Amino acid sequence: RRRLKQAGLDALLVSHLPNILYLTNFHGSHALLVVMQRHAVLLTDARYRHQARREVRGAEIIEVAGSLHATTSEWLHAQRIPQLGFEELRLSLAGYRQLCQALGKNIRLVPTQDFVESLRAVKEAAEIAAIRRASRLTQRVFAEVLSLIRPGVRECELAAEIEYRMKRYGAQAPAFETIVASGPRAAWPHARASSKRLGKNELVVIDLGAILSDYCSDMSRTVFLGKPSARVRRVYRAVQRAQQCAFDAVRAGVRADEVDAAARRILLARGLGRYFLHGIGHGVGLEIHEAPRLRQGVDTPLAARNVVTLEPGVYVPGWGGVRMEDVVVVRPRAAECLTTTSHELIVL
Repeated sequence: RRRLKQAGLDALLVSHLPNILYLTNFHGSHALLVVMQRHAVLLTDARYRHQARREVRGAEIIEVAGSLHATTSEWLHAQRIPQLGFEELRLSLAGYRQLCQALGKNIRLVPTQDFVESLRAVKEAAEIAAIRRASRLTQRVFAEVLSLIRPGVRECELAAEIEYRMKRYGAQAPAFETIVASGPRAAWPHARASSKRLGKNELVVIDLGAILSDYCSDMSRTVFLGKPSARVRRVYRAVQRAQQCAFDAVRAGVRADEVDAAARRILLARGLGRYFLHGIGHGVGLEIHEAPRLRQGVDTPLAARNVVTLEPGVYVPGWGGVRMEDVVVVRPRAAECLTTTSHELIVL
């Protein structure tokens, strides 16, 4: 609320559900939140009547019978708020039109970006502890499924086993659709697990993460089925070295693109730069991808207690790919790695 005053706003309309969860602890799927200087109001429908009363902290609850956006707009109009901020990247066009129609010319709508997300980017100790627990659960599952990775197993079977074990150990859900990509498909950074069967002498990229206590984990490892060639080992070592250099670069005050550059230099020097198709990492928290973003062209300094991934990858069309990903906490002078699974090439 102090930030509202600094931004010259009388209120902020929050429509992004993870932001509503962060501010109020409400886990429902249908709500809007109005944060004012001295008061906050959560508007939701009767399906969440009992849940909202049990979960919501720091906000009055208003039950809506009809259209959520229309009712919220009418309520805002009655409050006569001069300057209303809204999340321009999160509010639908239909919702914006309803706001404009209901509020008329007496209330000025002010677009905002990352108003809540910038708060979420710097984690409290309890948030880091939750991500640490989610990371431990993810690593436990990965260690268990290694014995299931063998030629003939379908990618989707392995992904299903991973997600089953996550829930069996208490995860709310996978943090994202588990990636199992083998052979030439390992060159697709976001390949969905398919009906393809794992083959002998293939690279297999596995990207998994769990949600525990609302917070996400994220981890990638690459394994090889069979006897790895000199090329496989050379590419793997390059990715391993790139991640280490990125890790060594992480500390509070370092720009996000400098961390990316530390990894990219290694891959460029080894003739692999053109196969690194994405940024070095991203923030992790209530969402699997959130601020800060670590990639080329992002000159935002990292802050202490940011939690980010470091995930260099090499993706060679027709051959395969290698990715190594850990979650780290930015500290004033260094980084703390929450992923303890070995970085050595796993040969099965």
